[in-house]
Amino acid sequence: MKQTTLWIILKDGKIFLWEKKRWFAKWVLNGIWWKTEENESIKDCMIREAYEEIWITIEKTNLEVIWILHFEFSDFPDWNQDVNVFMINDYSWEIVETEEIKPFWFDLNDIPYDKMWADDIYWLPRVLAWERGIEYKFWFDKDNWKIIKQEQIK
Repeated sequence: MKQTTLWIILKDGKIFLWEKKRWFAKWVLNGIWWKTEENESIKDCMIREAYEEIWITIEKTNLEVIWILHFEFSDFPDWNQDVNVFMINDYSWEIVETEEIKPFWFDLNDIPYDKMWADDIYWLPRVLAWERGIEYKFWFDKDNWKIIKQEQIK
């Protein structure tokens, strides 16, 4: 199972979401998401990708996995992944548009779930309520956009 990271970034009552501008899930709003390379830790992945993709430097000491999501794709098992979710609300860098992303800030009461992955509506409100230890498993259909089954583990 691939290991990936997902950042939930909050600031001043708003949540940061990005639109990917190319490749997989192009134009879907999401938190900052990356996959690890072979023999790379989750924290090292976040540090590397943050620098490569959005041009910021982060400190390893402030990183703690708070939630876990498991994704299974019926027709693409090599896409199956464990998503390690991090909350980030203490930072001093500026988020800017890059070749990879177009950044947006949304009020916490106006999150556009209809433009996001289908699973986000299940777990993100719990994350924003600061529930810790959340864990879900989602199975996606052959088109990879609709949930065919979901299970709340914690």
